[in-house]
Amino acid sequence: MFDRRLIQNFDWGFVIVILLIGSVGLVILYSALTAGHDVGIVQPLFKKQIIWMGAGFCIMLISVIIDFREFDKLNLFIYVLCVGLLISVLLFGHLGGGSRRWLVLGYFRIQPSEVMKIALIISLASVYSTCVSQSGLNFRKLIKPAILCLIPFALIVNQPDLGSGLLLLLIAASITLFVKVERKVFFSFSGVCMAAAPLIWFLLKDYQKSRILTFLNPDRDPLGAGYHIIQSKIAIGSGMLTGKGFLKGTQNALSFLPEQHTDFILSVLAEEWGLVGCSILLILYFILLFWGLNIAYNCRNMFGSILAFGITAMIFWQIFINIGMVMGLMPVVGVPLPLVSYGGSSVVTNMVGFGILLNISMRKFSSN
Repeated sequence: MFDRRLIQNFDWGFVIVILLIGSVGLVILYSALTAGHDVGIVQPLFKKQIIWMGAGFCIMLISVIIDFREFDKLNLFIYVLCVGLLISVLLFGHLGGGSRRWLVLGYFRIQPSEVMKIALIISLASVYSTCVSQSGLNFRKLIKPAILCLIPFALIVNQPDLGSGLLLLLIAASITLFVKVERKVFFSFSGVCMAAAPLIWFLLKDYQKSRILTFLNPDRDPLGAGYHIIQSKIAIGSGMLTGKGFLKGTQNALSFLPEQHTDFILSVLAEEWGLVGCSILLILYFILLFWGLNIAYNCRNMFGSILAFGITAMIFWQIFINIGMVMGLMPVVGVPLPLVSYGGSSVVTNMVGFGILLNISMRKFSSN
């Protein structure tokens, strides 16, 4: 029997915030794709993004219909399916820019590393919901979650896509700390990470080392590895308080800003709409994150609470890393800005996450 409380608890405010961010994203993407060209011509990529937005919204609604507790039962199937997609990328994926990250499906391409984020969050929520304790998790209880995390991490880094791989680790670490670990586990793990940090340098590829060195000193190679960060800073600074106006950003129009429709789209916003425009987007993101944390806090079901926090953590780290990247505060690792950067896989993945959050919010009165 359909419960009327599901309709009564539907979070319209959360949907409005999502639509506002998506609308801002489409406006900025239009500018990033058409500035310096005939304004009347809508680029094919823009049309694709609209299609992905529409498809993502429909998938979000489907995610709302299915009880979130069903994801707990299907967690192993979802995880194995997504790992299988990652393996397929290494075997049959499209090669572009020196890496294999996409599977080509006719007119569209999908990036399995994006979908893997949701699969990992569901799997970790399923595992942790059965072993939460007041004293925190010990080493033994962390073995299975560690394996679940390291398998996709290894496959993604091997593409290579270090940014998405590190994002998985950050999401997993956030969920683990949310669940709570024993003090000795926390300090031991922190010590191991600090000791291993210098050794990781020797495992990085040359272009990854170059990105880190450029992050520390962009002027070491201003026309090469440092070009992205330097041009991004120029675009952000030139926007000042209110920006140069829609379609009037010179860095954008003259194509000085690389990857302006994907990784560095925030620089387009900063140049054209200034600090005011960026602040509006950040406020919308803050409301979105606060809403997600509130859903996690109010959920009576442990699996749902961990799941909601994990999705919120996924959104937070994408925002945090992308903003730090375009401002030169973090190395360039290719993490998109949620619902703003061009990319179908990213849009659909985030929409699925929002759908699950809405799902949990509608059923927050359920405790089993």
